[in-house]
Amino acid sequence: MVQLNTVQTTTLSAGCALALVAAALGDQARAEVNLDASYTISFARIRVGDITANLVLGDTEYAITARGQAGGIMKVIMNGEGTFTTRGTMKDGHPVPTNFTSKIVSNGEKLDVTMVLDEGRVKELTAVPLPSPGRVPVTETNRQGIIDPLTAMLLWAPATGEGLSQDACRHTLPIFDGQQRYDLKLSFKRMDKVTAEKGYAGPVVVCSLRYEPIVGHFATNTLVKYLSEGREMEITLAPVGSTRLLAPFRLSVSNMLGNVVIEASRFEATPRPVDAPTVADPKAQ
Repeated sequence: MVQLNTVQTTTLSAGCALALVAAALGDQARAEVNLDASYTISFARIRVGDITANLVLGDTEYAITARGQAGGIMKVIMNGEGTFTTRGTMKDGHPVPTNFTSKIVSNGEKLDVTMVLDEGRVKELTAVPLPSPGRVPVTETNRQGIIDPLTAMLLWAPATGEGLSQDACRHTLPIFDGQQRYDLKLSFKRMDKVTAEKGYAGPVVVCSLRYEPIVGHFATNTLVKYLSEGREMEITLAPVGSTRLLAPFRLSVSNMLGNVVIEASRFEATPRPVDAPTVADPKAQ
């Protein structure tokens, strides 16, 4: 959700930063719940942006909305604002996206993406403006077996065993954001504890994170090079209420000048009222 260099690269940033809406889900995660989270983006401990996110989980459907902006001293690398939404259904305990939209503004440029998905395949796609020439070509095959940047982070934990375990990190996320196709590869790093200013305090699982560009990117793009040059990245996942969900609490990217950190100040999961509006409409929450 954070713009890195140009508006065209923002959705890639969303995959990593909005990996901040990530979750891990098992067959027992049937309870209806809302997760409201606020994150601070900092560079070298200086605040450069903010993200807010809302996850609405129903018995058969889910919806996610995320909004963010960044700039300040990191304007050369991070600059802009964006809104992302996704909706989908729960199938065999797994989130299956049906609709994804992103609206991004950076340096006076705008990028709007709308996708309709069917069982992991892009059925309809509208991107305005069209992708710029010079990108690695995207084929029809690249638009199959994928998930959007928000659902990509709805990781599922095994139906057996503990929800907060090493298994939560054993995933490769095949992401397509409407322009770029890339993988985020997770692996277990350690167990830890966190405390939000408002909301959750307790144990978390920390996963290392590796970005691998596939197609749709500029090979010389600063963000692509920045994330794919073996940066030390990690994502911290915390439980969502009494469900088997794990949602991102913290994301960090290390470099020689200073760490980029996205961390939750608010992380509150609450049961949904029986008469709550349909989960398919996140704006109603």
